This record gives sequence, C-alpha cells and structure tokens, in this order.
Amino acid sequence: MKDNLKILAVDDDIINLKLLKSMLMKNSHVSEVLEAKNGADAVDILKGRSDIDLVLLDIIMPIMNGIEVLQVVRSDANLQQVPIIVLTTDETKKGEALEFGANSFLMKPIRKDDLLAKMEIVIV
Repeated sequence: MKDNLKILAVDDDIINLKLLKSMLMKNSHVSEVLEAKNGADAVDILKGRSDIDLVLLDIIMPIMNGIEVLQVVRSDANLQQVPIIVLTTDETKKGEALEFGANSFLMKPIRKDDLLAKMEIVIV
C-alpha cells in the first residue's frame, strides 16, 4: 500500500466517523482523514480535492445516500477512478452498491483487520 494516503470517511453517525478516523490514523500509511456527514458534503469534498486516495462510504444517510454518491462520482470523469469501499449494516445493499460502482463492501461494525485488508486490495 502506498504512503501518505488521504481518505474521506462518510457517515452520518458521528461515533462511526470518529471510530473510523481513529482506526485509520493508527495506520502508518494514512496521512489525513477527511470527514463528511452526508453524501452531498462528500461530493463537495471530492470535487474540491484531487488528492483523495480512498472513500469509505456509508449507504444509509440523510440528504444524499451512498448509492446517490456512487452515481454522481462514477459519472464524473475526474472522480471515476477514486476507490470507494461501501460500509453498511444492510447486507441487501451490497449488490446495488457494487452495481453502481463501489470497489468493495464492508459490513458494520467495521473491524480494523477487515478494513485494512480491503484497503490493500482497492488502493493501487
């Protein structure tokens, strides 16, 4: 895995965001974790920053859900290549998320080892 990773964590649950951030910041490869509390904020951050290496995306959120974020990101030529791992408690959303362009999928609660294994796969 490359160094100085910049990761965008998107979740409407503040506790989940803080947990993700603390998990990620303990990894020597991660230099920055940005946070978004809904999909609209996530899209704004992605459009404003060209250096995001990975998005960890919750599916069930207000304002703009994870599937809608995937649709916007995958239809934008500047963002299409950004790896996205979808995080959810709802296993039935897995197929839909992958269909709309998610690179991978993790069930909540997130375990650090699972997250790191997925990151190794999707970050080239």
